[in-house]
Amino acid sequence: MIEFPDMKGFSPTNLKYCKRFFLFYAQDDSIRQQVADELNPKIANEQLTKNRGLASLRQSSEKLEDHPIFQIPWFHHVQIFTKCETVHEALFYVQKTIENGWSRSVLMNFLEADLYLAQGRAMNNFSRHLPEVQSDLAKEIIKDPYNFDFITLTESYKEKELEDALTTNITKFLLELGQGFAYIGRQVPIKTGRKERFIDLLFYHTELHCYIVVELKAGEFEAEHAGKLGLYISAINHQRKSEIDNPTIGLLICKTKDNVEVQYSLEIINQPIGVSEYRLSKLLPENYKSALPSIEDIEKRLAEKTDEH
Repeated sequence: MIEFPDMKGFSPTNLKYCKRFFLFYAQDDSIRQQVADELNPKIANEQLTKNRGLASLRQSSEKLEDHPIFQIPWFHHVQIFTKCETVHEALFYVQKTIENGWSRSVLMNFLEADLYLAQGRAMNNFSRHLPEVQSDLAKEIIKDPYNFDFITLTESYKEKELEDALTTNITKFLLELGQGFAYIGRQVPIKTGRKERFIDLLFYHTELHCYIVVELKAGEFEAEHAGKLGLYISAINHQRKSEIDNPTIGLLICKTKDNVEVQYSLEIINQPIGVSEYRLSKLLPENYKSALPSIEDIEKRLAEKTDEH
């Protein structure tokens, strides 16, 4: 560019992206109005409309460059405005990138997983059993469905195999759960009277400031699953929760669910529970597992090779 001889990035392709960026965000009245307000001192102190859950738009007296859309790298933006259908959806990913410091590859993963559509869709009874602020945040952090395509199981896998695979890939599992989940353990023992029971997965959420009990079900949701999870939540509240912790939340992740049955089940439960499905597309046929050598076979063959030498 003749006007900016020392600046780079003005390739024909990038200039087309610059135009698309402008036209995309020009759809949003609040962003466009912010520009107009800066030029009109009479309304400089008026509050702009805020998108719920994004906390993105500042007062119009602030400079335009302080807006969140100017706080992430350009090539993050290219991924966002080329894949999002609305400005609200785009601002959701912009804000999440700022909050969590996502790299471009992490952002791309969440765009492909449709985090915007999944987040906050889990069926739950949070509004009846949690304070309003915690309830709203809990709804935002729990998704439906969860994408477990980072693991591979055989066709007739059991719940223990699902649990094993998720904890073996705990870093990817935490990434899929989202920001704030801190892993405590699996098969966590908890006393309920004379019986000792075991919680599939236990987390602590650093933003909600509460324990999150996760139960995994390899099949369809059943009403008794919610009752059992409610028992675990109550036990954690009595035995682990401190005075500074918020009420414990339960998350039931199952293969499929009937939303009507989930709704009826949650109405009679007096503990905060969310119910989500999971996606798992990489399933191997049963005979594939038997065709693979076991760990013992591999160790035996290696030992034989060592003896030969």
